[in-house]
Amino acid sequence: SKQLPRIDVVGQGQDAVAKQPAAVSIVTKQDLEILQPLSTEDALRRVPGVNIKGEEETAIVANFAIRGLRADQSKTLVLEDGVPVQPGLFVGDGRYYNPRIQRMESIEVLKGASSLRYGPSTIGGVINYITKTPEDGVNVTGRVGSFGLREATLEAGGSNPSGDAFAGVVYTKAESDGFQNKGYKMDDLMVKAGTAIGDNQMVSVKFSHYENIANMSYRGLFLDDLKRGATYNPAPNDFLELERQALDINHEWDINDNLRLNTLVYWSKHQRDYWRMRSVNEVNSVTAGRWVYVDADGLQGNNRTYERKGVDSRLNFAHNAFDLPNQTELGVRFLTEERTNLTIRSTLANPRSGALNGHTVESADSFALFAQNRIELTDKLAVTAGVRVEKYDLLRQDKRNTANKATTSNTEILPGLGATYQLTPTNQLYASVYQAFSPATTGDSLAACPNNGASLVPACTPGDYIEQDLDAERSTNFEMGLRGGDQRVTYEVTAFQMDFSNQVVTGNSDPSLLRTNAGSTLHQGLEAGVGYVIGGGFSVDTNLTYIPVSESTSGSNRGKRLPYAPEIIANAALNYQVGSLRTSLSAHHTGEQFGNADNTKEVRGTGANGVGGIWGGKLDSYTTFDLNAHYTINKQLAVFGAVKNLTDERYIAGLRQGIYAGPSRAFELGAKYKF
Repeated sequence: SKQLPRIDVVGQGQDAVAKQPAAVSIVTKQDLEILQPLSTEDALRRVPGVNIKGEEETAIVANFAIRGLRADQSKTLVLEDGVPVQPGLFVGDGRYYNPRIQRMESIEVLKGASSLRYGPSTIGGVINYITKTPEDGVNVTGRVGSFGLREATLEAGGSNPSGDAFAGVVYTKAESDGFQNKGYKMDDLMVKAGTAIGDNQMVSVKFSHYENIANMSYRGLFLDDLKRGATYNPAPNDFLELERQALDINHEWDINDNLRLNTLVYWSKHQRDYWRMRSVNEVNSVTAGRWVYVDADGLQGNNRTYERKGVDSRLNFAHNAFDLPNQTELGVRFLTEERTNLTIRSTLANPRSGALNGHTVESADSFALFAQNRIELTDKLAVTAGVRVEKYDLLRQDKRNTANKATTSNTEILPGLGATYQLTPTNQLYASVYQAFSPATTGDSLAACPNNGASLVPACTPGDYIEQDLDAERSTNFEMGLRGGDQRVTYEVTAFQMDFSNQVVTGNSDPSLLRTNAGSTLHQGLEAGVGYVIGGGFSVDTNLTYIPVSESTSGSNRGKRLPYAPEIIANAALNYQVGSLRTSLSAHHTGEQFGNADNTKEVRGTGANGVGGIWGGKLDSYTTFDLNAHYTINKQLAVFGAVKNLTDERYIAGLRQGIYAGPSRAFELGAKYKF
């Protein structure tokens, strides 16, 4: 297939994985074709170490984590074709954009020291979604399913006679009434084009536009309603409205056979309007067993706009320092982000408009340098050493009172060291140790002084922004593993430890406002992925994550397990292929977990009568089954279908302000036609 310039985190070629001194997972084009996932998080179940905290079936907002980190506060960097896509790396709110799976061709997941090359928040690693480059011609894919699902995707591409210039488009339109009537209307457009410049250069452009209006909220069900199998929307007047545009320009210059320069310029603007009913009568809610809203005047819009601009340039070259084969990458990245936050008081009679109650702007400027060198000491042993230096400056300002502002800055130096050793031609040992970090964002570092600020030391004026002087969240990560295989079996097994220090937690002076570096956590575990060809058309793909230790190591919750960090996560698929038919029966098991840091067992809220605030409690383990099938009728037409949650398992997927139930059994049927 055609290849446009882009930044890969694993790379291409047969030896790309073998060069990484760390755990690597790739969800391939063939995997996605049989899975036909509704979301990126559906696809990530193929990756060892990933825990999904589902809030609705298409993962409009991201809820996942790696290796025992909190699944509602992911410390994992997410890229699309090498470009950061989380709304704010430094200004916060990383959850509120999740790329659409319909535009993806494959997914790379890289952990270990090599992830330092790609940015902050790589404590869990880095995920890179690789988008499709449409082939010449036109493909149309349609899908219908339960909850009123209707989805259509158009892929079209073309090239010049010499094949050195081409363009393509991927457009998806989808609507659904949604599980629990959490309906959505989504449009996702991606346009790509590229051309060669002479014999050794190529430039490409990618533009994307995304819109989604979802009838979803922070509010979930009460426990009795969950047990009764209720399927109503607990917040029918709450809406999340998303709109995003992005532009990437890539340039690749093969200066000579051993020297290549890649430069990426990117821009994105993301609008997130979240309209939610603000007032709740807790006593009446307890009596009714569901949320009761006080009146029609409690609708509030928490509306945010994020804009990002960046330049990422990387020089890769091969050389023979010390008379040994070396591969070096040197890079520089400039990044600026801005978040505008508007608080608007509205009413149901005149929804999604009203008086401005708050207007703040938060911005970040960052500059990073990174270097990595891989040296082959022997035919079997290679050592990779790298370092990243990241400097960032943060600003928070009240636009209605411009004198109310605060600033802070920080510089991180992050070393990493890894090695691979070829035990046999098909079996490899790898290990790495590195320092990762996640920046203290503007909302944490530059907090508003609480109402009791005059009594603090130093004193502050209530409401004024003050610098919290927070260090970044840091983790010293170590992993060691073994991978390999033959014609029948492939495997990768990794033991890991993440010693997480300086975690930003709620402070003691005013738990709702101030933050402090107080917490540290420790994560130790084992993850494994195994594929085996049984024969006769049958094969299995499995992964297991075992994390016996994922706990706080300081503070009042010392020794308690972190929220949304199950000890066991397991996925297994039995595949069968005969002729043009491919089928897969998969099982997904998530062990018991806690919804709050103090490990209380009763599922309830932290406010009065167990209703208000953030809900916590113990979530029981659950197992779901999916059945997928794909049949190629001829070169032009293929059909596919799925049954999700085959046994109609009823389970708690997550907690926030109430209980998020996992989606019930759903049927899907689709077809793809190539003109």
